[in-house]
Amino acid sequence: MSEHLVLVADDAGIRRITVNRPDKLNALNAATLDALQTAFDAAAADAAVRVVVLTGAGPKAFVAGADIAEMADLRPTEGRDFSLRGQKLMRTIETLPKPVIAMVNGFALGGGLELAMGCHLRIAADSAKVGQPEINLGLIPGFGGSQRLLRLAGRSATLELCLLGTPVTAERAMQLGIVTRVVPAADLEAETLKVATQLAASAPLALRATLDVVNIGGECGIEEGLQYESAQFGLMFATDDMREGTRAFVERRKPAFTGR
Repeated sequence: MSEHLVLVADDAGIRRITVNRPDKLNALNAATLDALQTAFDAAAADAAVRVVVLTGAGPKAFVAGADIAEMADLRPTEGRDFSLRGQKLMRTIETLPKPVIAMVNGFALGGGLELAMGCHLRIAADSAKVGQPEINLGLIPGFGGSQRLLRLAGRSATLELCLLGTPVTAERAMQLGIVTRVVPAADLEAETLKVATQLAASAPLALRATLDVVNIGGECGIEEGLQYESAQFGLMFATDDMREGTRAFVERRKPAFTGR
């Protein structure tokens, strides 16, 4: 992995992944996409990792978009390949069997908003701005932005953001359902780590099942979704964590989940 492009740090089950191109507002070039892919693949495979926090280096940007200088001279087939490369990463994050929190510390534009929308939760500083400004470059979203924005915010908001290309505030993004919560910029890291710590202490298998049922249910009919939920619910009764959780409730103590 290109360590200078992506930084990785662990603390008590929380893996922090930081896009580290602050001089470029953390813009996503091909090498950074590859480094992020490697980082998330490693997080998925590491049993010690319970939750992932994704953010950008520096005070200005989460990720300000794809690297326009790199994209400018791409030919059609190269543009398609670049899109597929980004979509693979976003899908990896979206289907990761562990919760991923986007800590949006600044601009999340274009590919940056697409990256954040691939995460399961998005906690934004009140100073952050998000948007899909590709129209201003004669482009459209290429890393899944039109599809995830449609599912998060609905048709009208998606058309507004993608057709006008104008960024919106974090508060407006929360009203539209794009951002999970908004906190003062000075409190962003502490509030994000509070949520991450809570998730890291939760039952890993139940977290994974929750992510699965929501992902599957969001793309299928209600009957299929309900059947899948019941199947996953039943599987939880085969876990040590379920026994520990129910015993701890009866004994009025905090559970100690092991992921088994």
